[in-house]
Amino acid sequence: MSAPLVVSIPHRLGRDEARRRLKAGLTSAASSVPLLKVDEERWDGDRMVFRVRALGQAASGHLDVAEDHVRLEVTLPWLLQRFAELAQVAIRNRGTLLLTKRSDPTH
Repeated sequence: MSAPLVVSIPHRLGRDEARRRLKAGLTSAASSVPLLKVDEERWDGDRMVFRVRALGQAASGHLDVAEDHVRLEVTLPWLLQRFAELAQVAIRNRGTLLLTKRSDPTH
């Protein structure tokens, strides 16, 4: 089995607000990636367990929400390993966008 892909995203929102934003934003984030389908998304406190499918391959993992960061860990099948670096950048960028405080409430 391959080593998991791990992404840690710092934030300044606090645990509750970060969890709220992630719950609201994960479905829309996944829908913006045409090849990605969410098979399962289950929250248990501050942990979300998920299964996704891309290019016919299933991947599973979890996301933990902490007071000052979010840590995502996903195990990719060997076929998707070649996309791991690209996935890591995309996850970090999308997560940062979801977890960034907006100073102007009109945006």
